[in-house]
Amino acid sequence: MFATSSQSPAVPSVVMALLPILVAVFTAYLVIGLAMPVIPLHVHQRLGLGTFVVGLVAGSQFGATLISRVWSGRHADTRGAKHAIVAGLLAAAAAGLFYLLSLGFVGTPATSVTILLLGRALLGGAESFIISGALAWGLALAGTQNAGKVMAWVGTAMYVAYAIGAPAGTALYSGHGFVAIALATTLVPVGTLLLVTPLRPIPPRPHVRPPFTRVLGAVWVPGLGLALSSVGFGAITTFIVLLFAQHGWSLAWLALTAVSAAFVAGRLAFGHLPDKIGGTRVALACILIEAAGQMLIWLASSSMLALAGAALTGLGYSLVFPGFGVEAVRRAPPQSRGLVMGAYTGFLDLALGLASPVLGLIASWAGLDSVFLASMLVVLCAAAIAIRLLYEPSSA
Repeated sequence: MFATSSQSPAVPSVVMALLPILVAVFTAYLVIGLAMPVIPLHVHQRLGLGTFVVGLVAGSQFGATLISRVWSGRHADTRGAKHAIVAGLLAAAAAGLFYLLSLGFVGTPATSVTILLLGRALLGGAESFIISGALAWGLALAGTQNAGKVMAWVGTAMYVAYAIGAPAGTALYSGHGFVAIALATTLVPVGTLLLVTPLRPIPPRPHVRPPFTRVLGAVWVPGLGLALSSVGFGAITTFIVLLFAQHGWSLAWLALTAVSAAFVAGRLAFGHLPDKIGGTRVALACILIEAAGQMLIWLASSSMLALAGAALTGLGYSLVFPGFGVEAVRRAPPQSRGLVMGAYTGFLDLALGLASPVLGLIASWAGLDSVFLASMLVVLCAAAIAIRLLYEPSSA
């Protein structure tokens, strides 16, 4: 049952209530973080496939997450948030088995990448169930008056995992090859199940569930803002490693760690602001910071400038999700928190699923540097969405 008190609990109490869920999210997203710097290298260098295929493989996970969002949201509402997380962890472990299977066909790259795509798609569905379950569970524990804090802390757990996963994945790949990534993808979710299973679930309560079209109509404007602003993050996760390799810069994994570390720092320092001063105002300021980071990467003449741009992007992107998310929760029907979160985060999946292959085509035509010019322009379009929300009477 959702809290209805008008008084917001202090941040430490919110964090303590969410802690078991945050640990589960962290360990689950560590799997995704391990593969981030490795998938582009494995597909491009070992399998010998082009940048479009790199973008397709990276984006397939987000596309599958998008397709499964409604299902996962409904599942969290009807079967319970804990059940959704457990289902997601099982699917993530199965994705690791597909990774392993793909290695048996490295000699035929088309077959290998097809199996890899299936594994990435399965991992995308797993991510959908885990995050929809975690957000619905968190809102049930902390109350919707703390929606910004819940989204900020769940996202912090995700990106701490990304920050740690990038160097860990690079080390595993350098020392043991892609097989180590496949094994970790299988075993880490299984270990996380041991943590989640003893937790006491919050049973779903029967109630009238609004149709998905009503939920979508309520959240599409802030969702579109989230989608546009997420393209900059997608550009970094998919192409920054290749940009470093093209320029002969070392420590490419550090760029992924920089964006994640700055993201986490922004969440820790300013995560209370969307609930306090308004999510849309925070989102607008963060969009401009993120766009500045993308511009810096586009113009970078050294690895240090590129790293600074990655960190600036992460700092700016850190509060876009909870910023627009506070507005999405406020507008949407209160009866279906899982579906609301599924619909809203689906815009993130749509953006990353489409942006990765499209940016891959741009890289093929105009070079890797141009990817970050294109992403900067798309991110700036999100500012127009934020301005619209600021001046709508309903967002007051």
